[in-house]
Amino acid sequence: MRQFLKPLAFAFTLAASPALSASAPVVRDIVEGHILPGFEALATSSAALDETAQAHCAPTDPDLRAAFNTAFDAWVRVSHLRFGPTEQGDRGFALAFWPDKRSKTPKALSALLASQDPSITTPAGMASQSVATRGFYALERLIYDPQYAQTTNATYLCSLIQGVTGDIAHITAAINADWTGGYGTLLLLAGNDSFRDPREAGQQLLTALLTGIEFTADMRLGRPLGTFERPRPERAEAWRSKRSLRHVILSLEATRDMAARLSGGDAALDRQFQHALDRAHALADDPIFAGVSDPQVRFQIESLQQEIRNIDQTIANDVAPRLGIAPGFNSLDGD
Repeated sequence: MRQFLKPLAFAFTLAASPALSASAPVVRDIVEGHILPGFEALATSSAALDETAQAHCAPTDPDLRAAFNTAFDAWVRVSHLRFGPTEQGDRGFALAFWPDKRSKTPKALSALLASQDPSITTPAGMASQSVATRGFYALERLIYDPQYAQTTNATYLCSLIQGVTGDIAHITAAINADWTGGYGTLLLLAGNDSFRDPREAGQQLLTALLTGIEFTADMRLGRPLGTFERPRPERAEAWRSKRSLRHVILSLEATRDMAARLSGGDAALDRQFQHALDRAHALADDPIFAGVSDPQVRFQIESLQQEIRNIDQTIANDVAPRLGIAPGFNSLDGD
């Protein structure tokens, strides 16, 4: 998440604590119950998306759109796990180039359609393209933005869609293979060059969880909110496919599951997540945050954002110490 996340609001240090022995089963539960099933689902749904695209490459084809939405759902559910195999070779970056603050994606896609570069028909050729033309957000534009869906280069557009889906399938399969083929063991059997003990593994998981929660508050909600004087609904995530609110809900559900495992089923923390989800579901009539300029709707979105930030604070201040991970200096203070 390197290009769009501010530094984490919390830094952590490993405290001398009897929680060391308790961290190992927590890590195992998260790896086996949360991480591995999530990446398996992503790889499976992405392979199905690519298979569908080979037979249904027209942008408006309902089968293609259904497969896209299923795979995109699976990505959002693991999008907070941006470390290890996901970040190797910038894989996460290639799957999810958003926010696109300089509008690189439409420019890059238009350039490809104009040049009809044949390299996109091979995995190596697609992998050599700019990340702005790869992944779920580029694919969303290709199948939901009329600028591309109505192009006169229908044959090349079909090839490009298939190139992007093939690339997504290849990346997600590689991530899943790395998790099941070794990286998961590094976390489970901490005492290696990557994780010296279970608390270091717990520290990595805690940081990933908080990063994901912050991303939802600051980016998924913060970008369309803009400022009171200048709301920016056009900056909402995946608004063309009407997925903006859906991503908030899916992310909250996924991080709620991880937080429950990390906290040992903390009932108060779970209630905070439920309150946030209730606020999110109350926005069902505005799935792309188009109403951010309306004071009443804006208040609802800001309230949801604050609920999510409260969750972030609770995990950092209350859950982390139980794992032998002590809150350190605030990285935004400049201390």
